[in-house]
Amino acid sequence: MNLSPIFENVMHFLLGWPLIIYVIAIALICTIALSFVQIRYFFRSWKFTLFPEKPEEKEKIDMTPFQAFVNALSTSLGNGSIAGMATAIYSGGPGAAFWVVVIGLLTMAIRYAEVFLSTYFRIQTQEKSAIGGPMLYLKSIIGGKTLSYLYAVSCLLYGLIVGCAMQTNSVRISAVATWGVKPITVAVILLLFIMYVVMGGAPRVVKVSDKIVPIKVFLFFGSALIILIYHYHALWGALQLIVSSAFSPTAVAGGAIGYSVLHAVRYGMIRNINATESGLGTAAIFFGATGSKKPVESGIMSMLITFTSTLVGFLICLCIIAAGVWDTGLTSTALTISAYETVFGPFAGWIVSFLSISFGIGVVVGFVYVAKECWLFLTKGKFAVLFDIIFCLMAFYGALMNVHVVWAAGDIINAGMLVINLFGIVYLLPLIRRKLVTYTRKNN
Repeated sequence: MNLSPIFENVMHFLLGWPLIIYVIAIALICTIALSFVQIRYFFRSWKFTLFPEKPEEKEKIDMTPFQAFVNALSTSLGNGSIAGMATAIYSGGPGAAFWVVVIGLLTMAIRYAEVFLSTYFRIQTQEKSAIGGPMLYLKSIIGGKTLSYLYAVSCLLYGLIVGCAMQTNSVRISAVATWGVKPITVAVILLLFIMYVVMGGAPRVVKVSDKIVPIKVFLFFGSALIILIYHYHALWGALQLIVSSAFSPTAVAGGAIGYSVLHAVRYGMIRNINATESGLGTAAIFFGATGSKKPVESGIMSMLITFTSTLVGFLICLCIIAAGVWDTGLTSTALTISAYETVFGPFAGWIVSFLSISFGIGVVVGFVYVAKECWLFLTKGKFAVLFDIIFCLMAFYGALMNVHVVWAAGDIINAGMLVINLFGIVYLLPLIRRKLVTYTRKNN
């Protein structure tokens, strides 16, 4: 299904240089204003993640900071990595992999800022029903009430479309292509599973994520490492191609349209943000639910999520380029499978399908919580059961429908969330900097 010319022009404008300059400029401002927090506190983020403090037993919270970390990591390791990174290479060339890393490193500062704000303002509010995330801290800026509702609507749509329907669609495609399962069978199984998760509330979301994330991480890093070791002789050449293509002033051969710096930066940035969700505020919603009294430490811990999902995205790109399949004309999951086939042969489809399914299900489970928090914010805590029904139906129909146009709509919603959330972060940057400076003086 082709996009209409008007819709396609709007999408290309929104995802072109205006958004690229906006995101990179704010990421640089945050990095400089926070004195390169992603570098100075990189190892401490590992410490807070691997050795988390236990919450006080009397606290009634939806999840601990570590569980928020796991859930945010789960939503950022989805088919936006498996299919999205392959699409970035197809549309933006090998240079897109370079910009995936650059954008990922810069947006670690944005991830720190949004999680800090979510935790900090959750502490300040006296409302017992207050929901953490951008909805809370956007209220403190110019036009905050309107922006908080616009963000909540956008995030709710993002959760239903990108976090639910697109993921179940990818799971269906993988299951049908690999095992020949009927689409309706996959849709029914997914519906029953999501119903089980939804009915259990936040505790069940946390429980399921705790089991899915280790499987996702182990299976991906294990398989990717095997591919890179097998193609070790091509790694240096692949890295050189990535760097040279990232700064090529003219289109180079390959793909369907040729590649240039604009394509490399655009697709590297968009697919990285789709994968890591840095700047979208979803991780801030998870951390806002922790009841943490240490917003700076929560922000430091959360940076590791962006780093990990960026690393996953870059490794997928590197596997595709080192395997020599990046210019075959394939795209999306098919391109990733072709890279795996160079090592695993006929079993490649099985491995990538397992990855796609585990990644997709993990994202859906996490967005049960994110989307519901937005819904409860918009409805003042009402009609929770109606949300459960809508989410389950989106999971079911998402597995059956053609989502080419919906993917484009997801990118536009993504852009809207970025613009609103990053504006709030810049407005509150003096507060973020002041609290980080105080923390640094006390602890260093």
